[in-house]
Amino acid sequence: MDTLTERTPRVVSAVKLLRTAERRKTGRFLAEGENSVTEALAAARVHELFVTEAAAVRYAPLVDDARRRGVRVAVVTERAAARLSDTVTPPGLVAVCDTLDVPLGEAVTAQSQLVAVPVAVAEPGNAGTLIRVSDAVGADAVVLAGDSVDPHNGKCVRSSAGSIFHLPVARERDTDLVLATLADAGVQILATAADGEVDLDEADELLAAPTAWLFGNEAHGLDPAVAARADHRVRIPIRGRAESLNLATAASICLYASARVQHRAARPIT
Repeated sequence: MDTLTERTPRVVSAVKLLRTAERRKTGRFLAEGENSVTEALAAARVHELFVTEAAAVRYAPLVDDARRRGVRVAVVTERAAARLSDTVTPPGLVAVCDTLDVPLGEAVTAQSQLVAVPVAVAEPGNAGTLIRVSDAVGADAVVLAGDSVDPHNGKCVRSSAGSIFHLPVARERDTDLVLATLADAGVQILATAADGEVDLDEADELLAAPTAWLFGNEAHGLDPAVAARADHRVRIPIRGRAESLNLATAASICLYASARVQHRAARPIT
């Protein structure tokens, strides 16, 4: 098998997928590293797998699995692997995958019980972490509303630790449409707010209903006009001296609180 270099047309084309515009144009993106590639293969999203000689040895079972699934496997030079990566230390394992985002109407339905809605989230690491948390608590979907980061960004994919392949992720720039779709599906909308009228510790009865949580931008929080559209604004009690919580932490607390109450309500009484 020939070893591909950074000048090989297939590698050159794949490198372009590091850019948002090329991902949007082709409907493909790069998943890098063992976790992401493993989940991408399991989800049958992989078109081609690039691997260095060293990585082919290190991840031999994964590479064998790709071949069994009919995925084209190409050995590349270390320099080519570095071009395909946006990390400081490339793992030498990169998959070309179909993009994952689904239409808003597929992510939010009348059956939705728990939906995470980050609004204008800009930091890909936070977006990936929120997707991972949503997956962990059993949320039905994540909807990236407003001017949010591309979930296929390399850092977002890595931060999700494979979870981006597990649950529906939708993108919709029209936040009003997102809110209207949630309301039409019978999902109540809760917004995190430092001055919210509802204390999270006292919200169990509220959290038992189908819920979408709105989370604001890392730097500026949730737009007041968007927060005002929520059915309720919920504050997370802070008992120590911290001034506030970052996006990923606040989202983790709120999503877990909802999942705890909904799971308890769903268990049969014995």
